[in-house]
Amino acid sequence: MAVISRIQTYVFRYPLRTPVVTSFGTMHDRPAVIVRVEDADGAYGWGEIWCNFPNCGAEHRARLVDAVLAPQLLGQEAEKPDRIFNALERSLGILGLQTGEPGPLAQTAAGVDIALCDLAARRAGVPVRKLFDAEAADTIAAYASGIHPDSLADAIPAARSRGYRSYKLKVGFGMEKDRIAVRRLRHMLCDGESMMLDANQAWDLTAAAEIMPHLAEISPDWLEEPLAADRPWSEWQKLAQCTAVPLAAGENLRGHAEFDAAIESGAFGVVQPDMCKWGGFSGCLPVARRVVGSGLVYCPHFLGAGLGLMASAQLLAAIGGSGTLEVDSNSNPLRELLARPLPPVVDGLMSLPDTPGLGVEPDLDGAAEWLAYST
Repeated sequence: MAVISRIQTYVFRYPLRTPVVTSFGTMHDRPAVIVRVEDADGAYGWGEIWCNFPNCGAEHRARLVDAVLAPQLLGQEAEKPDRIFNALERSLGILGLQTGEPGPLAQTAAGVDIALCDLAARRAGVPVRKLFDAEAADTIAAYASGIHPDSLADAIPAARSRGYRSYKLKVGFGMEKDRIAVRRLRHMLCDGESMMLDANQAWDLTAAAEIMPHLAEISPDWLEEPLAADRPWSEWQKLAQCTAVPLAAGENLRGHAEFDAAIESGAFGVVQPDMCKWGGFSGCLPVARRVVGSGLVYCPHFLGAGLGLMASAQLLAAIGGSGTLEVDSNSNPLRELLARPLPPVVDGLMSLPDTPGLGVEPDLDGAAEWLAYST
C-alpha cells in the first residue's frame, strides 16, 4: 500500500477592483488555499481549504497544514481517506478546544480529505463521484450566486449569457433596499428561471419575521441564513412556521451532531454543507445522504476557487436529488486557473468530466502572479 510521502500548500490572492460585499463583511481580494497530497508511488491529489474571512487568515490555514496536519499524515496509508479524516477529527478536535480555533483546523482537515479522495479516484481511474456511486450522474444543475442588489442590472444578463437560469441575490442591507431588490429581480426573470435569497445571518428572529411576508410575495426557492447559524433550533422552527418560503442553512454548521440536529429540527427545506469548511468528502458524503434520505434538498454551499467548486460538483452528482451547484458569479480568475478545464454551464446544467479524480488540474504557472505563499 502506498503511503503519504509529501504534502504541499499554496496560497493565492487575487486583488479585486470591485469588492464583494455581504451583510457582515467585504472582500477586497479573493484568497485561495490549495493543498497537494502525494503518495510514495508518485500519485497525487488536490484539495481546497476555505479561507474567505478574514482574508489574512489564508496563510495561517496553509501553515496549519504544514505544522500540524502534515506531521500526523506523513507515512499513513493514502488509500484510506475516511479513516484518516476520522482520526484528524479526534486529534484536531482537542487541539481546537485548546487553541480556540476549531474552525480553521476543521477547514484544513476538509481540504486534505478532498485531496486524498482526489488521489484515491485518480489511482482507481474514475471520477470522484464514481468512487461513491458507480451510477452517479454526469450532469448537474447549477445556479449563479453572490449577486449584490447594486449590481442587478448587469449581473443577471451576464449570468444568463453564461448559461445560468437560477440566481441567488444577497439581502440583509435594510428592509426597504431588500424589498426593492427582490422585486426588481423577480421582474427580471424570464420564463423558467428562478431565484434564491441569502441574508448571510443578517437578522434576529423579530426582523426576519417582519420581512418574511414581503419575501414570500416573490416566491423564492429558498431563503438562506436569515438567522445567525448558532441561534437555537427553536427560533429557526418559529420562523419556519410563519412562512411558506423554505429556509436554508448549513455552511456554518460543523460536525455530524450539528447537522443531525438541523435535519431533525424540521425547520429546513434545504441543507447546505460546505465541504471546504468542514468534512471534505468523508464528512459531507454521509451528511448529504441523510439530508436526501430525510426528504430535504442537499445543495452544497461554496464560495472560493475552482478545486472546491469541482469537489462540490462531484459530491452533488454522487448524491443525486434535486439540489443545485452554487457557482459564484463575481470575478475571480482563480476559479478557472486553479481548475482546468472548468466545465461551462449550458442552459442551467453543468456536464462533469469523465477524467479520473476531480477532473481538473490547477494551472500553477498561470496563477503564479498571485501566489502569496507556498511550500
